[in-house]
Amino acid sequence: MAETDVGFWGVVIAVLGGAIRVGTPFLFVSLGECLTERSGRINLGLEGNLIMGAMAGYAVSYYSQSPWLGVAVAGGTGLLLGAIHALLCQHPRVNHIAVGIALMIFATGVAFFLGKPFIQPSAPQLPSIGLGGWSDSPVVRAALDINALFFLGLLLVPALHWFLKYARWGLMVRVAGENANAALALGYKVKQIRLLATMFGGMLASIGGAYLSLYYPGSWNEGLSSGQGLMAVALVIFARWNPIYCLWASLLFGGAAALGPSLQSIGISWGYFLFNAAPYVLTLGIMIATSSAKQTLAGMPGEFVK
Repeated sequence: MAETDVGFWGVVIAVLGGAIRVGTPFLFVSLGECLTERSGRINLGLEGNLIMGAMAGYAVSYYSQSPWLGVAVAGGTGLLLGAIHALLCQHPRVNHIAVGIALMIFATGVAFFLGKPFIQPSAPQLPSIGLGGWSDSPVVRAALDINALFFLGLLLVPALHWFLKYARWGLMVRVAGENANAALALGYKVKQIRLLATMFGGMLASIGGAYLSLYYPGSWNEGLSSGQGLMAVALVIFARWNPIYCLWASLLFGGAAALGPSLQSIGISWGYFLFNAAPYVLTLGIMIATSSAKQTLAGMPGEFVK
């Protein structure tokens, strides 16, 4: 289909729809990492959570014929990996960055090993909601075919924002992330707070992985994530550890990643591989732009400043 068949707004809608589809796993992983980091812990192992969640969700969906059960089991794997990360990091002189990398390699290896039988079989997919019924264009209707998990992510954004800003448990998470000694002086159990935050953060990341295998691209293979779990760490920094900003940053990253496929779907094929590099260039640019030895980023938890 040529670009002239859909017009300018068709191109815009195609890119927007691609941003939503590709940005959904970014949204879940970034919200999970945002919660984890606000408690004073960095989890670089969320790439492993993403891949493990994708494999587990696909396998359970295949055997049970229920994609939602697959999503639930994927979240359970994230809870387990998050608990392992938090428990290991509770020991003195254990570097949580090194633990995250080790768990990422471990979870990725386990997922690749256990997932080999599921590369070929087809599992039931998650349902989507068509928002393009008003248009006669198949391109517009396909672009606005939005998965149900995206709407769940939309609900999680204000819920997590409210939790961190107004809820008593959210205040405890923030205090633990700002100053562990102050949290202990107030009687808060910092280890338990970080354990729960890391577990639920890992769960959200693994649900994002289930989205990859059960909707977009909708299959299980070893190159499924393309480093989205690692890019989400840069996304959280860009979003200033704010769940609301995580939504917009996820759509930005998703739009960058979906630019090439979206333009190709409407007949624009030049520069395809160049456009595919956009999210990685964006990640590198954000890391460079936010690096400074002289000032602290706004919103950064105090435990990371030490």
